[in-house]
Amino acid sequence: MSTSDALPDPGEYLSFTLGDEHYALDILKVREIRGYEGVTRVPDTPAHILGVVNLRGAIVPVLDLRMKLGLKNVRYDAFTVMIVLSLDDRLAGIVVDAVSDVVRLEAEQIRPTPELGSQVDTRFISAIGTTEARMVILLDIPSLIDWAGVEDEALMSAA
Repeated sequence: MSTSDALPDPGEYLSFTLGDEHYALDILKVREIRGYEGVTRVPDTPAHILGVVNLRGAIVPVLDLRMKLGLKNVRYDAFTVMIVLSLDDRLAGIVVDAVSDVVRLEAEQIRPTPELGSQVDTRFISAIGTTEARMVILLDIPSLIDWAGVEDEALMSAA
């Protein structure tokens, strides 16, 4: 399980894809969804931190979630999008393959992350959501962003 043993609250989640898998995050953290555009690369940052963009005067760090999670075949095409998140009065962008839809998850549809052994890093997974159509991996985005080493005030400043 992630940094906390509590399951996420029931509610609406933005579902998106990375490869063949569906992921989701709390829709209340989403500020906007934009088409992916180029970024300004910041020297000496990990590969998954693509750089920064200027979003109406705010300098926003952009992370490639596929790279961060160690998924293969990173590609950028017409469906690639950037989800701009608002986290504790700071902004961050995450690049995903495509946005799917908004799913409503009730408490009984949210399951704890299963134990996958010590070789599998599940620290950014807060739970698994189940719907009639599919399962979605609920990400603990604040944990993911903090762990990514993007704490630098210059990168995380918001308007």
